[in-house]
Amino acid sequence: MTEKHLEGKIAWVTGSSRGIGQAIAVQLAKAGADVVIHGSSMNSSSFFNEGESLAAVAEKIAKDHGVKTMYITGDLTKVEVVKNIVKQIRTEFGRIDIFVNSAGVVQSNNFTDVSEDVWDKVININQKGTAFACQAVGAQMIKQVPEAVKTAGRADKSWGKIVNFTSISGRRGREYQLAYAASKAAVISITQSAALAFARYNINVNAIAPSVVETPMWDQNNRDKEKAFGIDAKKASDEFIARIPLKRSGTAEDMAAAVAFLCSEDADYITGQTLNVDGGFEMD
Repeated sequence: MTEKHLEGKIAWVTGSSRGIGQAIAVQLAKAGADVVIHGSSMNSSSFFNEGESLAAVAEKIAKDHGVKTMYITGDLTKVEVVKNIVKQIRTEFGRIDIFVNSAGVVQSNNFTDVSEDVWDKVININQKGTAFACQAVGAQMIKQVPEAVKTAGRADKSWGKIVNFTSISGRRGREYQLAYAASKAAVISITQSAALAFARYNINVNAIAPSVVETPMWDQNNRDKEKAFGIDAKKASDEFIARIPLKRSGTAEDMAAAVAFLCSEDADYITGQTLNVDGGFEMD
């Protein structure tokens, strides 16, 4: 990949006011893409906390990397909101070339203590939000494909890149993550379905599955575990990290680097895949 391999591309990164999403937005901007910064309009401290203001994040990225940015809010669990965001991006930039769906929430409870409210919030954000955002962005990307490519039913180059975020918790069930693990398993399936649906246009759809990444969301997960189980969450986290072959937690920048690769021309022949970016914890 060249230093500015995404120059001229328009990228929308959900959940990019902080953590992994913000690191991804920065990485794509470094590669030359114009970036749309997104944050949820939801304010429940149990499920989502905004970091810096969206305006400040967008302004800093534009200044540091010489790209165009815009910021936008919207509840991704509302299908009409998602469609409206796509329209706003199209009005501002004319197209969407890259979509990274990094917004999400985590939940840790005893299996028998998971309430319907917790289930609905986690599933709506992680699963429903991912599915319908892929649908709306995919429809926009298809509109951008030349008629000759549509008629041929195949493409020799990529006409769009979509990267979803699942988790190693989506690889198998988790005793204390009923809703979260279920939602992230669904993201793997959604990614495969979207990849098949968009393959004729070579719109690549892949997913990233992190393990431990020290972000505000991970900190919130530790606090939830302490509250639910009365355990020393830091100790439990350290014990988990000790089981990772590379003996460290991941960073937001590790995730962003993987996303940048999947959004590059070097990944044009990769679709429907879920890449574990987890230090070797899962090897399947």
